[in-house]
Amino acid sequence: MEHLQTTEKVHDELLLHRRVDLLLRTGKLLVESLADTNRVVRNMKRTAAFLGIPEEKLHINVSFTMLMVNVSDGDYSFTKFQRIDGHGVNMTAISAVSKLSWRAIENDYTLDQYEEELEEIRKRKRNYTPWQVAIGAGFACGGFCIQFGCDWVAFLYASIAAIIGMRVRAKCNESGLNHYMGIAIAAFISTMLAWASTLLPASWTTTPWHPLLACALFIVPGVPLINFVDDMLDNYIQVGIVRAVNTLLMVSAMAFGIAFAVKICHIENFFPTISMVPHHNYIEYAIAAAISAMGFSMIFNIPRRLLWVVAIGGIIAVCTRNFVNLGPSTDNIGLDMGLVIGSFAGSVLVSLIAIKAVHWFHCPNHVLTIPSVIPMIPGVLMYRMLFGIINMNVESPEQISILMKAIQSGITSGMVILCISLGVAIPNIFGRKYIAKEKNKRLKEILAERRARGKFVEW
Repeated sequence: MEHLQTTEKVHDELLLHRRVDLLLRTGKLLVESLADTNRVVRNMKRTAAFLGIPEEKLHINVSFTMLMVNVSDGDYSFTKFQRIDGHGVNMTAISAVSKLSWRAIENDYTLDQYEEELEEIRKRKRNYTPWQVAIGAGFACGGFCIQFGCDWVAFLYASIAAIIGMRVRAKCNESGLNHYMGIAIAAFISTMLAWASTLLPASWTTTPWHPLLACALFIVPGVPLINFVDDMLDNYIQVGIVRAVNTLLMVSAMAFGIAFAVKICHIENFFPTISMVPHHNYIEYAIAAAISAMGFSMIFNIPRRLLWVVAIGGIIAVCTRNFVNLGPSTDNIGLDMGLVIGSFAGSVLVSLIAIKAVHWFHCPNHVLTIPSVIPMIPGVLMYRMLFGIINMNVESPEQISILMKAIQSGITSGMVILCISLGVAIPNIFGRKYIAKEKNKRLKEILAERRARGKFVEW
């Protein structure tokens, strides 16, 4: 009898170990795919419910490089850690894990079935080949260039420079080179190629310098930036700070690569030679926004079926931004409320629509919102600040004026990026609370059904 009880206890402990291991592997996949922390915790709790681990006995700690799960009932406590090996945006994996956690509960999956499907998600090939991603990233930068005021020949120059830069970055990552060094090298190569395009016959384009403003924007860390704001607002302060530092390091590496190329090529401050007033019509802006949104979607590995959706989202975001921002001094009609308010309005509108659209397309909110708002990143202002700092010279009042304009551009670009992030995050947080009530109610009903059928064994 005593031997039998010991055997049962060992079996129960082994079963609990396996359940916790599956739970940690689920969380690991989400963190490595750059899901926001709230989503990681929600999905892990739902997976724990499937695994028969009651929420009141479960304790989860998420950091950028480590996951910890503790299961305790007061008398017995078991803790396990899981290291996070790397990070790369994979929105298809985030969506698939969310669907798996629901499917496992609804269809009474065994542990073997759950583990098999989880491994299939982890090993699944990305939706786009490396060259497709590079071409998408290149055209995304070309779309930025159009928004900055270039013609379509310059669009092609910016796209080619970005495509090659993206492939260089991918090769650096494959070789095991330091992540930030790879970013700096890619930014350097793209900037050098964009500068080389200015040596081509002047008759080919009327905007030869614009490709320099957009050629390296495929590096913009949009997902870490928005996740940082999300985490801070959700009170996951430590993870949010780490994401913020990671974002800052990526931008710094990008700036270093660009600055190095600028110094080598002796590129002077060309901003006085280009117009800062938008002169394209809304249709051209809409086309450019759709191209940029779809290009970044390929970098983020969203499902192919959603490319047209984020293209529309990009059009809505950019056209709303322009309508609120632009005034009577341009060829377009607008409210003349400024770039900061315009960017906030565009991101809020997209986020509000996405709260409802996630039910139509059955995907997480950020799969729709982040690629849609990326085309609003104020690249011109960021580059103006960078060139002002690189060419800093305070020997004359004119140079001091140029430096002050560069600082002003930097502050404005920071405000715009913050407003884009807040515009995406705030409606999502409030909408998520409303949606969570419905999902929790549904989860309780499903678990009650499983208990009634004898399919739910609680630890």
